[in-house]
Amino acid sequence: MAAIIEIPTKVLTNSSGQQRIPVIGMGSAPDFTCKKDTRDAIIEAIKQGYRHFDTAAAYGSEQALGEALKEALDLGLVSREELFVTSKLWVTENHPHLVVPALQKSLKTLQLEYLDLYLIHWPLSSTPGKFPFPIAVEDLLPFDVKGVWESMEECLKLGLTKAIGVSNFSVKKLQNLLSVANILPAVNQVEMNLAWQQKELREFCSANGIVLTAFSPLRKGGSRGANEVMENDMLKEIAEAHGKSIAQVSLRWLYEQGVTFAAKSYDKERMNQNLQIFDWALTKEDLEKMDQIKQNRLIPGPTKPQLNDLFDDQA
Repeated sequence: MAAIIEIPTKVLTNSSGQQRIPVIGMGSAPDFTCKKDTRDAIIEAIKQGYRHFDTAAAYGSEQALGEALKEALDLGLVSREELFVTSKLWVTENHPHLVVPALQKSLKTLQLEYLDLYLIHWPLSSTPGKFPFPIAVEDLLPFDVKGVWESMEECLKLGLTKAIGVSNFSVKKLQNLLSVANILPAVNQVEMNLAWQQKELREFCSANGIVLTAFSPLRKGGSRGANEVMENDMLKEIAEAHGKSIAQVSLRWLYEQGVTFAAKSYDKERMNQNLQIFDWALTKEDLEKMDQIKQNRLIPGPTKPQLNDLFDDQA
């Protein structure tokens, strides 16, 4: 077996114990169902050096991830202390009295005693007990950001998670949260890639000690026609000049921006290629060209189209 690649980490300055999050994580959100190959892919990823595994209650992958991690631990492939596991609070449980029970349920499904990071999945709340997707306007409820965040802080105090954070929060929504938080969010996980570069959000998070984690780092996961990253001729030229793939160039760009990212691939070779980004660098000319890529958001939110303006300030 090839040597395990050691993935760099970033300190979560807003966490209680200075946790370190691996720069590269492995996502497990195929299509809101639990894929049969998730378990085998997770085992393979651990063997290759992956240590951060990202899931969510809404993904349907917590059980398969938990089974895979248990097998890896039982086989001695990795220790719990080496792993970094993230899950997320879904909008139906985004209510102060449901936060702790939701995390406890996720832990039971994952067969873990604690998470390394727990995130508010979206900055909105909907009717408890229902699980429509996309979410209809009649199911939306007021989002009690102060009450929910206090419950997230309680999860931390109870030792159910080592760090807490958010996902899909814009600058405006982060400002609202920071105005009521006693413990600042350690992470904001958002859509970020070369066609949605999030410059303003990057600057705000950096100024406030919040680590950004990018999902859809290769512009996958939407259905808007051509992939402006993976099918970009300019990026193809840059990749060829470096003897790399477009995916490697795209992930290297994220790394050079100082963010972390969760890339989902169940293919053994692509998993390995995604790790081959640390021993080379993009040029100044590369970066200048990348700055010119047309920007547009791929994933507008979990609501029906008429509600997408809820997230228009995501940039």
